[in-house]
Amino acid sequence: MASVKEKSKQNGKAPAAEKTQHPKERYMYWYESMQLQRKFEEKAGQLYGQQKIRGFCHLYIGQEACSSGSYTALTKDDKWITAYRDHGIPLALGSDPKAIMAELFAKQTGSSKGKGGSMHIFDKSVNFVGGHGIVGAQIPMGAGIAFAEKYNKTNNLCITFMGDGAVRQGALHEAFNMAMLWKIPVIFVVENNGYAMGTSVARTSNVTDLYTIAEAYDMPSEPVDAMSVEAVHEAVSRAAERARAGEGPTFLEFRTYRYRGHSMSDPQKYRKKEEVEEYKMRDPIEQVKAAILEKGFATEADLAAIDQKIKGIVEESVQFAEESPYPTADEAFKDVYMQKDYPFLME
Repeated sequence: MASVKEKSKQNGKAPAAEKTQHPKERYMYWYESMQLQRKFEEKAGQLYGQQKIRGFCHLYIGQEACSSGSYTALTKDDKWITAYRDHGIPLALGSDPKAIMAELFAKQTGSSKGKGGSMHIFDKSVNFVGGHGIVGAQIPMGAGIAFAEKYNKTNNLCITFMGDGAVRQGALHEAFNMAMLWKIPVIFVVENNGYAMGTSVARTSNVTDLYTIAEAYDMPSEPVDAMSVEAVHEAVSRAAERARAGEGPTFLEFRTYRYRGHSMSDPQKYRKKEEVEEYKMRDPIEQVKAAILEKGFATEADLAAIDQKIKGIVEESVQFAEESPYPTADEAFKDVYMQKDYPFLME
């Protein structure tokens, strides 16, 4: 029998997910959650073109199975942290789309009070510890958050997302070593969409099966077909079970794909249109839709009604953001220090 590593090399894809039965409620959540992320991001792209959203903006279109599949495998008390492609995860966790859209507009009613923008979404109410702009910086932070859960004996974990470019950062190796040494309950996830900005993995890494990096630390790891929300759910479930059993971290390589550029300023000259279309043939939302119809969980009309509801939610979020005020000048000095009378604050 071929090893996991050998299997992963076949056509550059992760091994197919085991045929696990999932309940109707889970499939319906997956469909609605991924559609919300897709439609929200498509609208964000339009608004950026209208210059209503400024600065950096990294869309999650194509990668929705990563967040939605992980969500159903974890508990509401687990913590989440990611890089700057960070709109999709809080939406999957249940953040208010109005607050996320307002943050993209840099409005006072945004999830970070308009001071974070696209790259720095936070939502404590759903245990989302934020999007982080420094490449790889969230990796040791995620391990630290998980260490706190272990120290406090909560039985919770932290799932820590990164892009494939972050895997080349030294912070990853330091965090991997400490996480294994102390058996920290953290799930490290690399969302390998094939390109670090405009540079392919093959041009920046001698190791292209990224999950094998964990072997140097004796850390359990596996590749995951992250165009399949079922495969994501099952891989994260296995990793969570190990973490809660005190066995420490897991490194998962989510093999996914972004249909849009790295950011809104990306002309995408580094890949062919045919490559994008090939991945769209495996679209995670269409796969879930087909499974729902095949299993008789819902009809075409039922799914169309969900789509219409999501359209309304997105439009409502835009109206809310449009009508919300910008932060006042005094907000610049708030939420900087925990201690309100910190001695170095100047009046």
